[in-house]
Amino acid sequence: MKVISTNLGKRTKIIWNGKETMTGIYKYPVEQPLYLDTDDVQGDTVVDRKYHGGTYKACYLFSADNYPYWKEKYPLLDWDWGMFGENLTIEGLDESQVSIGSTYKLGNALVQITQPREPCYKLGIRFGNQDILKQFIDHGFPGTYIRVLQPGKVAIGDTMEMVEDSTATLTVQQYYNLLFAKTKDQDVLQMAIQNEALPLEKREKLKKWA
Repeated sequence: MKVISTNLGKRTKIIWNGKETMTGIYKYPVEQPLYLDTDDVQGDTVVDRKYHGGTYKACYLFSADNYPYWKEKYPLLDWDWGMFGENLTIEGLDESQVSIGSTYKLGNALVQITQPREPCYKLGIRFGNQDILKQFIDHGFPGTYIRVLQPGKVAIGDTMEMVEDSTATLTVQQYYNLLFAKTKDQDVLQMAIQNEALPLEKREKLKKWA
């Protein structure tokens, strides 16, 4: 896996349901390396820390491999890397193969895969169409958040190499599909509940389906 683009966002005003609010989803490519810290990416904008940033969402990765699919669906948009609000666009990232809890050397940072991105209305605002929320869920390739175990810099061209595979074989895609499935696969559900790389509150919520 390889870093194709490093992206940062500025605080941007948007209107939603007639009310003014702010967002950091408008991220664009930058030339300089990013410094991944334990709670966020230095120099990036995190507006709502209830849902973004923090230990289990310090940085968001999205696969460059999925851009052609979305460009075909939304050909009129002004496309660039960072369209999905990701800090790092990664070539070769495959959510069906990457396991929650696995650790990677990313640039000179050490990171752990934690959880997929769950889309909200702000993605719809960036794409100019709230239909993308259901499309994003149905597509099943949501990118992934990471926990930063060892802060460090990541530059364009750096690689993402596995250091330790997760003993639990729960992939990002399996967990993502589980979240939105009306009928929960009990084997996958138990894998998620027992996976300590997921935030405790996420695992606790899943117990009601067991």
